[in-house]
Amino acid sequence: MDPHNSEQRSKNMAAIKSQGTKCEVILDKALWKSGFRYRKNDKKVFGKPDFVFKKAKIAVFVDSEFFHGKDWETKKKPVNNAEFWEKKISGNIARDKIVNEYLISQGWTVLRFWSNDIKKNLELCIERISSEINAPSNKKGQ
Repeated sequence: MDPHNSEQRSKNMAAIKSQGTKCEVILDKALWKSGFRYRKNDKKVFGKPDFVFKKAKIAVFVDSEFFHGKDWETKKKPVNNAEFWEKKISGNIARDKIVNEYLISQGWTVLRFWSNDIKKNLELCIERISSEINAPSNKKGQ
């Protein structure tokens, strides 16, 4: 049972940001400190990635476990407003797949990190991004 009434729950959910989340800010600061330069939430790139490295054609997304359905098939589903959440999260998963497929078809490398990966393994996330940027295929013409 939800400890909040529907009005309070609605208010709480409306306050959740779609960009500039705590994990995005953590990754942003770490990337900047490591010397990387990028665009944030670039509307010109399909799917509006959280971080875009245009020269290297790398799109980085920071996905929350709840809204992007980590382990959705095996996870305990929300009880309140279950039909809405099933449709919402399944739709997000499908959209993420479409975005990935499109960007890859256009020659982009897509990196997706779960929020908890950034919280718990920030160095590994930075290392993964760095290795993609410094990959031999991204060194041509520079």
